[in-house]
Amino acid sequence: MPRPFLKHIDKKLEKPDLKYHKKAIFILHDQLNLEPWPEWVREEKPLLIFMESKKKGEEIPHHKMKAVYVLSSMRHFALECADGGYPVLYHSTNGHFEDGLSDLMNEFDGELWFMTPLEWDSRERFRKLAKSHSDRVHEIENSFFLADVDQWKEKIEPGYRMEYFYREMRKQTGYLMNGEKPEGGDWNYDDQNRESLPKGHSVPEITTFEPDEITLEVMEMVESYFPDSFGKLNNFHYAVTRKQALELLDEFIDERLDEFGPYEDALKTGDHKLFHSQLSVYMNNGLLLPKEVCDRAADAYENGVARLNSVEGFIRQIIGWREYIRIYYEAMMPDVRNVNHFEFDKNLPEMYWSGKTKLKCMEESLRPVIEEGYSHHIQRLMILSNFSNLTETDPRELNRWFWFAYADAYEWVELPNVLGMSTFADGGVLASKPYVAGGNYINKMSDYCKNCAYSVTKKTGEKACPFNYLYWNFVDRQRDTFNNSGRVNFMVNMFDKKKSEEEKKAIRESSETFLSNLKRMDSKLV
Repeated sequence: MPRPFLKHIDKKLEKPDLKYHKKAIFILHDQLNLEPWPEWVREEKPLLIFMESKKKGEEIPHHKMKAVYVLSSMRHFALECADGGYPVLYHSTNGHFEDGLSDLMNEFDGELWFMTPLEWDSRERFRKLAKSHSDRVHEIENSFFLADVDQWKEKIEPGYRMEYFYREMRKQTGYLMNGEKPEGGDWNYDDQNRESLPKGHSVPEITTFEPDEITLEVMEMVESYFPDSFGKLNNFHYAVTRKQALELLDEFIDERLDEFGPYEDALKTGDHKLFHSQLSVYMNNGLLLPKEVCDRAADAYENGVARLNSVEGFIRQIIGWREYIRIYYEAMMPDVRNVNHFEFDKNLPEMYWSGKTKLKCMEESLRPVIEEGYSHHIQRLMILSNFSNLTETDPRELNRWFWFAYADAYEWVELPNVLGMSTFADGGVLASKPYVAGGNYINKMSDYCKNCAYSVTKKTGEKACPFNYLYWNFVDRQRDTFNNSGRVNFMVNMFDKKKSEEEKKAIRESSETFLSNLKRMDSKLV
């Protein structure tokens, strides 16, 4: 009899006899590609074990769109492996992965291999399982990345920045290199990638995919099992197979990569994707591999399809930032989960859950997160994280929200970005300065401010943009951190010497009024 919400899997997969198989590979939901596994796996085609864990889904209220994507793509991959000649066991458990595996190990008397889970808790559980079956359960190093963690993690400390790592990765990989020198003469073309989008500038649409019968079944399951989880599930559109993900990669390279660079930081009302690839969701569970994505981008430059500053900026996000934060995670866990440099203790603002606010920039940044579990990096960094810091929100609360709110979020990727970079919660190990800004930055990079209930030209008072006075209030209250950072210590001097006593008083009063009236979550998420 089919298991609940698994009728299509049960219909298409014949349950293998575990006693017949002597070798098995466990495939996690974020390892959906066999290419990074040792060659013997593809040659011998051992039993592949997939597992859905209800307990894992209950740990945090993952975005419904994310839950559907993760489970649907895993089911599709399992069926593709079966079509490719692999024996496949698709298991489900009400417990954690190791609970389901422990049950299976009672029936299976062969040897089991698992690839190192990227997320800390899953890794600890798997290693505990391996210890209890030391002669039969083996760990394989995770090979879904380009950089060797052991080569780099000892370097992670205050002062060792991503840019140093990125230059070495360019040399090691050979991307955009002319011998020992970078293509074009510079390592980084960020100064060419800060343009706001011209009015009327056309942006190509990103292909969307209609849910098939497997995805529809997963959607029904998620709504049934996790009705109170975050976000909406009205318009599921993500690719759920490697073939579909490759189609999106082709489309990005051909239609959007060339203008990705100049408008990388741009913000536009009603369009939260612009020229961004939105491929991180597929790289983070293995449907796309970082090398093939970078290869395609580098080829686009070589073939004159995309300009250098766009390709360099895109490749830097992958071999620079993505690889660097994974190494940071390995070096800093598990203690980094509890960092809170500014000692903020306020609950997350309620708008992060509801999306309801008079602040246009926050509304535009929260809407796509609630509707589809996505917004691009400037909305994440310079609006959502910026506002969290300026409102003195506990960064660990924001970290947990990012973890469940975004379709591409796994702890290894979101924790360094939130606690290391955007909130400066680690005190400067990852970033050289707090990433905070006033309304002028948002106005420069977007069209949000002209449609806002607040005035970006007003600095204090009821009608003023809250980012304006909250920014200076933050500088004033966190002056020790600013003074210790050579990049932004001049902001304290500006506040002290350029602001009149009357202005300082108005900034503090406006901030106090706004913060005291800001609606926050009833309970902490951490």
